[in-house]
Amino acid sequence: MSARGFIIGAARSGSGKTSVTIGLMRALRRRGLSVRGAKSGPDYIDPGFHEAATGLAGVNLDSWAMRPALLDGFAAEISRDADLVILESAMGLFDGIRSETGRSGSAADLARRYRLPVVLVLDVSGQSQTAAAIAKGFACYDPEVRIAGVVLNRVGSERHRAYAAEAIEELGLPVVGSILRNPDMALPERHLGLVQASEHAGLEAFIERLANVMEASIDLDTVTSLAAPFDLSAGETEVAIDPPGQRIALASDTAFTFLYPHLARQWRRAGAEILPFSPLADEGPDMSCDVCWLPGGYPELHAGRIAQAVDFKALTARFAASKPVHGECGGFMVLGEILEDAAGERHAMLGLLGHSTSFAQRRMNLGYRQARLRLDCAIGRKGETVRGHEFHYARVVEPGGDAPLADIADGLGNVLGTSGGRRGNVTGTFFHAIARS
Repeated sequence: MSARGFIIGAARSGSGKTSVTIGLMRALRRRGLSVRGAKSGPDYIDPGFHEAATGLAGVNLDSWAMRPALLDGFAAEISRDADLVILESAMGLFDGIRSETGRSGSAADLARRYRLPVVLVLDVSGQSQTAAAIAKGFACYDPEVRIAGVVLNRVGSERHRAYAAEAIEELGLPVVGSILRNPDMALPERHLGLVQASEHAGLEAFIERLANVMEASIDLDTVTSLAAPFDLSAGETEVAIDPPGQRIALASDTAFTFLYPHLARQWRRAGAEILPFSPLADEGPDMSCDVCWLPGGYPELHAGRIAQAVDFKALTARFAASKPVHGECGGFMVLGEILEDAAGERHAMLGLLGHSTSFAQRRMNLGYRQARLRLDCAIGRKGETVRGHEFHYARVVEPGGDAPLADIADGLGNVLGTSGGRRGNVTGTFFHAIARS
């Protein structure tokens, strides 16, 4: 099967591109197309909505964190079993970091690399003809990134639509749809972005409503005709992060959800078995496993329940006495002594590492990271550099006395110091691993 594809881009976050993307995916699936979703950059949440809308697993395509061969391999995977690939941009279309050519992390990198056209979603609330100036800027900014069509979002009236659309079309850019202001299209959010698909009440009905809006507002035939060939069947996928064990105990519930889909998929493909357990249900890791992994998520919203999970604490401590336990971000917080929630209440965590964290004393940490590992651990070998990112509001308020896990730099290579902790078989860090550098 030879897929075709296009990118949904925008000028900024909050333009409505996720709602447009999800609705388009479902509307085109209704037409009998096999649709696959992809997301540029480091985003756990949107691929879950893509999967819910299409019935097929989504994937991240991160041009900074993933080496070109790995990027091409994932692109090849989704092109092999789909009629249409819709790739959603993170933030603005050109937003990334200054890096070597083609590795900024932006969706524009993917547009250039795979020669995919862009359907630009413009939030035209509070403007009319000025939308044409923005569209022209996108069309002229990079000659290697082709803006193939425009969708007007948050249109106030037919007159409003006409002013904006006519000005844009005079530039030679087709306006392929216009969507009226509709507060019911908004996806619920919390501090790390959208509420996850698995937590969204009435998700299926919501996606169906979005699809109805897209069918009524967008020329689906024209949008489909804009798609370009996306046939990468020759690509081969290298391994992003080796499986940390043959049998992996994975904390998995509404407090622990942020594991990149490509990691779990590749680990299973390599022959590893993943055994989920729920700390919120007071479950612990299966002792038959080789390693326990506590991913990120929202433990700060469930800190009281985690603190009272007696069996989870005892079984994880027993596991850690003889086998590796690794925690990322939220998992790292739970490995520590104390987690202070947003209300300032302190909750006793696992105590397998010596630090304490606070969500009451908030500070946003956001950005790409490069971690050079100081020892063999679940995410790599001693001396290896792993690329990933941080995105959290918690801060370490009591560092403890554990040795650091890694030396860390930002996406540009600026040294930030050390990261995480290690004690015996236990390791953890706020850093989320995406792929080996």
